[in-house]
Amino acid sequence: MFEAFGRKILHAAQTTGEMLALLLETVYFFKEAPRNLPSIFRQLSEIGIGTLPIASLMAVFIGMVLALQTGVELASFGTQEALGSIVALSMVKELGPVMTSLLVAGRVGSSIAAEIGAMEVYEEIDALKTLDINPVRYLAMPRLLAALVAVPALVVFTMIIGILGGGLISDVNPKINVPFNVYYDHVVRALNYKEIFKGLLKATVFGGIVAQVGCYVGFKTSNGARGIGQSTTRAVVLSFLLIFVANYFLTRFML
Repeated sequence: MFEAFGRKILHAAQTTGEMLALLLETVYFFKEAPRNLPSIFRQLSEIGIGTLPIASLMAVFIGMVLALQTGVELASFGTQEALGSIVALSMVKELGPVMTSLLVAGRVGSSIAAEIGAMEVYEEIDALKTLDINPVRYLAMPRLLAALVAVPALVVFTMIIGILGGGLISDVNPKINVPFNVYYDHVVRALNYKEIFKGLLKATVFGGIVAQVGCYVGFKTSNGARGIGQSTTRAVVLSFLLIFVANYFLTRFML
């Protein structure tokens, strides 16, 4: 039992070290970004524009459900006017960054792991090395850089859509009965640059986690088609876990 437990600890430590080494190497190649603009823009389109429709749908329903659940409870105490503040802060500080990042992890992180994993399995990465092309610069750097830009941009959009969805429900639902202008006033009063910055900082960190995990798992893929499927699942699960852990520590240090 102790041997198995120790083996798991060593594996976790080795994985952490390898991911940090890959992150440092990827950041080092940021200086090569001007030479890789087509690849970066392609990843920006995949992460940002490709995820935008489903992120919009997710955000509007999260905002509507949050306003519906919270507004009815507040109305029972006669304090439903504060609904705008609650929805705005929830979307900006927590739900917007976390839910959008989880969506990107499921949609894009798995795709990154599968694409790079397939290249690893079918020896395309070895072919890149033969051509004197660094795989980290060619594959990991554009994806990480694009994620650091696209995920915060997506989160800004989902924040706005979620807040508007909450305002719609607060105005039309008779159990809440908060006019949109009252809701909007409380939103403006609750939000400031500091709160928005906290949400965007979380989104940047989460975007980096998704891209980095996807690339790392992809580079570690083996065992053919079965290994590609396992890597896809592993990338999503590991991204989810690291996002939740990072969210706790970021929230704790930004209080």
